[in-house]
Amino acid sequence: MPTTGAASNGLGLRAGLGGAVVLAGLLVAVALVGAWHLTQGTSGVGAGELLRALAGSRESVGGVPVADVLAGSRVPRLLAGVAVGFALGAAGALLQSVTRNALAAPDTLAVTAGSYFALACVAAFRIAVPLWASSAVAFAGGLLAAALVLGLAGRSAGGASTRLILAGSATAMALDAATAMLLILFSENTTGLFAWGSGSLAQLNVDASVRAAPLIVVVLCVALLLSRRLDVLGLGDDTAASLGVPIRSTRVAAVLCAVLLSSTAVTLAGPIAFVGLGAPVLARLLASRVRSLHRHLLLVPAAGLLGALLVLLADAALRAVLGAEAAASVPTGVPTAVLGGAVIVILALRLRDAGPVRQPPQARAGARSGRRFAVAVVAAVALLAAAALVGLLAGSLWLRTGDVSLWLQGTAPDLVARALDERAPRVAAAVLAGAALALAGCVVQSTVRNPLAEPGILGITAGAGLGAVIVVTSGVAGGRPLLVLMAVVMGLATFAAIALLAWRGGLLPDRFVLIGIGCGYALSAVSTFLLLRADPWDTPRIFTWLSGTTYGRTFPDAAPVAAALLVAVPLLLGLRRRLDLLAIDDDTPRILGVRLERSRLSLLAIAAVLAAVSVVAVGVVGFVGLIAPHLARAVVGARHGRVIPVAMLLGALLVCVADVLGRVLILPAQLPAGLMIALVGAPYFVWLLRRSRL
Repeated sequence: MPTTGAASNGLGLRAGLGGAVVLAGLLVAVALVGAWHLTQGTSGVGAGELLRALAGSRESVGGVPVADVLAGSRVPRLLAGVAVGFALGAAGALLQSVTRNALAAPDTLAVTAGSYFALACVAAFRIAVPLWASSAVAFAGGLLAAALVLGLAGRSAGGASTRLILAGSATAMALDAATAMLLILFSENTTGLFAWGSGSLAQLNVDASVRAAPLIVVVLCVALLLSRRLDVLGLGDDTAASLGVPIRSTRVAAVLCAVLLSSTAVTLAGPIAFVGLGAPVLARLLASRVRSLHRHLLLVPAAGLLGALLVLLADAALRAVLGAEAAASVPTGVPTAVLGGAVIVILALRLRDAGPVRQPPQARAGARSGRRFAVAVVAAVALLAAAALVGLLAGSLWLRTGDVSLWLQGTAPDLVARALDERAPRVAAAVLAGAALALAGCVVQSTVRNPLAEPGILGITAGAGLGAVIVVTSGVAGGRPLLVLMAVVMGLATFAAIALLAWRGGLLPDRFVLIGIGCGYALSAVSTFLLLRADPWDTPRIFTWLSGTTYGRTFPDAAPVAAALLVAVPLLLGLRRRLDLLAIDDDTPRILGVRLERSRLSLLAIAAVLAAVSVVAVGVVGFVGLIAPHLARAVVGARHGRVIPVAMLLGALLVCVADVLGRVLILPAQLPAGLMIALVGAPYFVWLLRRSRL
């Protein structure tokens, strides 16, 4: 027995030594990448000059002392990268341990979105606060967002990953929409906040990093004191409780530590995306080889060091590829967001499908009478006609119905004619795009059997938006036809990529949703990259368009949507019975001779085209494809022969009303319709998710 005990102690010592070696290796890697990072910049100071300056030389480059370059810009940027990366990596490790979910991170729990929104409020309303107060503001915003997401996700088994990502995505979308609204309404007060909102390591001096460092160290020490509890908590709640671990207080303390670290990182450098997701995942992959890294005493600092390594690598690689001058306008958060999207996709491929989301009570409506369907259609048409009329009359110049009659006859005064020439295409674009998005949402929800899915959540609109941004920012000749073509091609390419990735073992709905979310994050980051590298004078216009707007639309902009609807509506109505079968389960369609995978692919391709052409008409608008089908099912039941027309009318009504409100609420300024819908749609999504069960 003594021999066995000695052997066990030897194995434990050897395992602990392995973990220490990994940490030492990570420290060396951070130091080496940091040295490379120091050699990059816009001043032309290279490695040789830096080495001589460190040796005591007072050499100057371009009339500026090398020591001043080092102390004034490069060391502050390096320290900010290390501090931010370490804080986000450690925070992600804590959140993943507390939720026992590999997809948990400051981004997926909307912590960074909450912190960014809180700081945007401070900037928009010109509230002067010191650094510590800024950190407190960011902490409060991040904590409230995390509490909401964790409350929505719950601890349901099997589908917790999908539920967590859906809850986090919806909350983050709502907060991002509110932040974007502040950026538009208070553009003078929030100058530069859009680029900073993607994560920027640019620092004026080392003061911010020096002040943030003690807080990061203190919070890390508290987290390490919780390490034994977190180790036991990983065995399960029942085991942890039987061993005397206070489960609730441990979780609360760990979440508070994670939010403190995340908010400090956001205050220092803005929301650098997905470092808090990728670093802990890499740490756990290392732990599969070095078992001692499973202990949180080593796992948390290892994730922190990997986070610092990722941030420095992303920043240095970006400047190495683009050059220091070109990379200066691109936030570090853009390449890390692409990395995070890839990590979500990889993790989704490893997850088992949890099956369809169980419908919430209001979405399980049974068959309704034909009279109720007729009443619903008539009421929706009347409301849509009223909204369209108000859309023609409302604006900085309020018109009367008689003015519309004169305009239709071609005898309206010039001022009235100009107003209606501008408003009529906007109303047409809003109505047609709303109908197309609602129809696409109907198809997506039924095909993947997930009532929480829609084209925006699945990344299809992000892909179409990227195609349009490529055309707008590249300056390629081709005009509107090329814009439409690229939006449709990129939307379909995004759908094809998602479908191919999710195909393993069949087109599983749960995996399809998660892969779509990951691709959406990555594509949105690429759009941001192109936007920030474009002409700065075009940035507000393109940003507003990406937020979803009908401003400046013409009838040719709405024509592709009308053409797509003319083809898709009769086709989908003809396939309504197949949609009914796909919405039930996998077995029923197969029994009745329906080719399941082929039907899913063809129907989702139609939805992708509809979503893509709607982006051309109104920009990137989310939640319409979620809300309209649900309302339609609640009113007329689940049969697609009735759901499709009612959902289209409700979708058109929703976008039209949002467009009118965006035009008149803060005259003479305007708010994008997409932001108005997000502010309403995200809370509805949250409520729907709360009533659903995975």
